[in-house]
Amino acid sequence: MKSMHKSIGFIGAGTMGEAMISAIIQAGIIAASAITASDVSPDRLDKLKRSYAIRVTNDNSGLFSACDIVILAVKPHYVGTILSSIAASKDYRIVNRKLVISIAAGIPISKIEKCLYPPLDATSRSHLPIIRVMPNTPSLVMAGMSGMSSNGYAMPDDLADAERILKAMGNVIEFKEVDMDAVTAVSGSGPAYIFYYIESMIEAGVKSGLSLANASELVLTTIKGAVKLLEDRGDSPEHLRRLVTTPGGTTEAALKVLETRHFKQSIVDAIAAATAKAREIGNR
Repeated sequence: MKSMHKSIGFIGAGTMGEAMISAIIQAGIIAASAITASDVSPDRLDKLKRSYAIRVTNDNSGLFSACDIVILAVKPHYVGTILSSIAASKDYRIVNRKLVISIAAGIPISKIEKCLYPPLDATSRSHLPIIRVMPNTPSLVMAGMSGMSSNGYAMPDDLADAERILKAMGNVIEFKEVDMDAVTAVSGSGPAYIFYYIESMIEAGVKSGLSLANASELVLTTIKGAVKLLEDRGDSPEHLRRLVTTPGGTTEAALKVLETRHFKQSIVDAIAAATAKAREIGNR
């Protein structure tokens, strides 16, 4: 990817923050020397500095002031405190255009605006666009899926910058913010559902007499193959499921158990619960 020639700062440098830093550097989007990270853990910052040759700091306000793009990568319950502290600092002002990208799960753009915008005049606010992002953990291996939405101050160039950063970790789709809680529930939490299903299949294989190693290989290869078949053939999941299901056969016997236990409805209900929880977090 072409270099952006911008400075980028990470407020919070946990697992997902590090994944983004690694992806950005590997993709050549922004040089390591133009990346700064802040975190409450000095050990964490030391590790990142040694691993990626980036700059580190414990000064969130200084980082915010100095960087063209600021990634808010902290736990949701810390967002208000951190941003309010930045906005209250004596040096807080927006002179040049600055993009804020938040990956704090469930935190609506309005909450970020309420922290950052009150000290600013209308012109300064228009120079501080905010983009809300929901990435997921496969971003750690450059196979992530992110959803993003923006406020009214985001221009096409801002969206393009956010998209380039996120595509370094996988794929990205732009949504209206009203859909972001569902995005959180489907793709943000989604890997956990898949891991749980894989865990269950491996356990079933072992209980059926297979070794753990063989059961694990069978399950992982089967799932990867099923996804590839779905992608390459372009058929619906329902159609491919029916192709595998011979009347009176083993697959039908298994699916009847899943249907009896309301497997599909359980998945639908689980994602609805995750959506509701994301909405609850945002309303706190």
